[in-house]
Amino acid sequence: MDKYKIEGMSCAACSARIEKAVKAVEGVDTVSVSLLTNTMGVEGTVSPEMVITAVKRAGYGAALIDGNQNKAQSDEDNQLADRQTPKLRARLIVSVCFLIPLMYVSMGHMMWGWPLPKCFAQSHIAMGLLQLILTTIIMVINQQFFISGFTALVRRSPNMDTLVALGSSAAFVYSTVLLFQLCAAHGVEGAHDFYFESAAMILTLITLGKMLEAYSKGKTTNALKGLMKIAPKTATLLIDGKEEIVSIDRVKQGDIFVVRSGESIPADGVIISGDCAIDESALTGESIPVDKGIGDSVSAATISLTGYITCRAVRIGKDTTLAQIIQMVSDAAATKAPIAKVADKVSGIFVPVVIAIALVTIAVWLITGEGIGFALARGISVLVISCPCALGLATPVAIMVGNGKGARNGILFKTASSLEEAGKVSIVALDKTGTITYGTPKVTDIIKVSSKDHEELLKIACSLEHKSEHPLAKAIIEYATSIGTVPLDTEQFIVVPGNGLSAVINGLQAYGGNASFIGQHVELSVETLQQANNLSQEGKTPLFFACDNRLLGIIAVADVVKESAKEAIYELKSMGIDVVMLTGDNELTAKAIGRQIGIDHVVSDVFPSQKEEQIRLLSKKGKVAMVGDGINDAPALTSADVGIAIGAGTDIAIDAADIVLVKSALEDIPATIRLSRKVLRNIHENLFWAFFYNVIGIPLAAGVWIPLLGWQLSPMFGAAAMSLSSFCVVMNALRLNTVKIYKEKAKENERMKKEIIIEGMMCAHCEGRVRGCLEAMQEVTSADVSHKRGKAIVTLNSDASDETITKVIEGQGYTVKSIKSCN
Repeated sequence: MDKYKIEGMSCAACSARIEKAVKAVEGVDTVSVSLLTNTMGVEGTVSPEMVITAVKRAGYGAALIDGNQNKAQSDEDNQLADRQTPKLRARLIVSVCFLIPLMYVSMGHMMWGWPLPKCFAQSHIAMGLLQLILTTIIMVINQQFFISGFTALVRRSPNMDTLVALGSSAAFVYSTVLLFQLCAAHGVEGAHDFYFESAAMILTLITLGKMLEAYSKGKTTNALKGLMKIAPKTATLLIDGKEEIVSIDRVKQGDIFVVRSGESIPADGVIISGDCAIDESALTGESIPVDKGIGDSVSAATISLTGYITCRAVRIGKDTTLAQIIQMVSDAAATKAPIAKVADKVSGIFVPVVIAIALVTIAVWLITGEGIGFALARGISVLVISCPCALGLATPVAIMVGNGKGARNGILFKTASSLEEAGKVSIVALDKTGTITYGTPKVTDIIKVSSKDHEELLKIACSLEHKSEHPLAKAIIEYATSIGTVPLDTEQFIVVPGNGLSAVINGLQAYGGNASFIGQHVELSVETLQQANNLSQEGKTPLFFACDNRLLGIIAVADVVKESAKEAIYELKSMGIDVVMLTGDNELTAKAIGRQIGIDHVVSDVFPSQKEEQIRLLSKKGKVAMVGDGINDAPALTSADVGIAIGAGTDIAIDAADIVLVKSALEDIPATIRLSRKVLRNIHENLFWAFFYNVIGIPLAAGVWIPLLGWQLSPMFGAAAMSLSSFCVVMNALRLNTVKIYKEKAKENERMKKEIIIEGMMCAHCEGRVRGCLEAMQEVTSADVSHKRGKAIVTLNSDASDETITKVIEGQGYTVKSIKSCN
């Protein structure tokens, strides 16, 4: 998508005019103009020169935003900078300085008898000339309304400025004519019929409204400006063993950079030395720091809180995670939601219709016998109370604020359409591997024949699996290594595909594999087989190990379900959404996992090529959101009404999706839908207000209620109402910043984390012992233990006293120095 900076827009009629002009250019597939950010996104084969020419012919200015990432980011930042508010504020202040004496003369003296110098008090002509001069000054100060409005009228594309210019000009011309008539009559009467103050007040009030609108519009882009602000500007490179601070533009892929405590990481990279705690809240919204060590990845704009690390730059410039997030948020702002089409159609014909209504209003009142002053006042009121801006801003401001709210919580909407559509979802299809589960097998159960066989079971299992490349083997090796088990040398290693493996260890024949394979070498009791069957019913894979003609035990391995899965699915179901799990696993395993997390509708034995077909079948029942992370999920993500990619997934899955969950957290799925529903409701409120305001305001200004109820609206009050209408719409959208998209329980769980400082841990074996004893506690959901940092972070599902935790850890031979809650 090519992005352009647009100049000269004042209302929704302008954006509609530009869209119409660019759509007519050959080679343009889609075009979207944002009144909020004054930008335009164009897709197609058309050249930028043709697009810019089309915009200029429509009466506006356009410039291509440079594709260079640093330049583009600078252009984007400049584009979002609020330059309008200071200019409008200056115009308003100067206008008010001249409006005050004008109002004193026209209303204070004429209506309430406030004193004036004799030369004015005794001469209506002198007062009229003074009002003429003051009004002319105010009109010159606010000349932009007339330049823009009449230029647009000449080009037959009237906009909001046209309405203001016509209303103010009509009042000024009418009053000037009266002043000349007064001079011809030697100032006898007629001074009370001047509308100079209305002409000046209209301009001043609209300027006030424009200033409030510009200020509030600036607030809607705070999220995007905040992301741009945290982008690092410099980096400390390690060049020939010496540190050198350079501009971020000089960092190249493969460069080595260093980061000290408190410094921002300049580029996406991999740690090659040192360890630290990283604050990633700017990108993920997660407040708890993450411990990082050698081999771990780091992202640009995150902050190192402790330690000193050396990293190799992997992604720089536009390829960093931060740059991609900024691009997604920016692109979403440059697109339009489907619901905006109705407002766009109305905005395109709004101004001409209002001008026609104003002319009809004047004609009707003249026909009914009213004077030209009265009829003109009604027509001017119609012009200045009508507000196309409220219609044009109703959708984009809500989209921008909602998009920013999502970005701050690690939820990225690629388009405005995806933000709208997510709230209409009635079915969520979840891929199992990597989405509901972690995607890597873990050891879940160890069942030994006798207590003395525990160490031998792990040694034999680790030694057998050490030479295997099977994913289940890796799970056993990882677990055994974490608790300090060292594999033994093996001889005559043999792999029996689909069954197991065998080897000679310390002169003894050892076997590992499934029940049928092990049953050929040792006797398996009915009780043992029943235990294995129970594990299979739970969706786990039981692996048997034997040595020296006797069974040592069973090690169960499974792709572990994420801790947040059950709660997230419960939330989705409580929101009235049907949840479906798609998996290639067999029916037994699939149903076991479904029961574990509360999913009733499970589709098993699904090949990757069949996932898209399943999505199409589900789409017949309602709007479907597909959540996945792998390459094989890409077709399903594309075919779903809304594709949601887990952020830790592959680039292909992320590219195919409409929404990206940066934190890879399942609780972000209901949060995404909840946010979308809030945004959609806000849009409906904004559109209702915009339509309701104009439907009620225009008849009132035209004087429809004068014969029935005597209600009469002066042009000044009409201008005041118009000046506040857009402001109200934008302020309503800003309320989205305060909405809660996560359930309170999620916040409680965040508070139920404790940081434990432990003394005595020396190696990975120590980590495993501490982790094992902590996770054995019923109150502990998970434990993240680091011997390098000498601490553990435990996540609790219910309250556990510090004394209990201390007793459990010190029972393993370690010392607890302190325990504190992580808030």
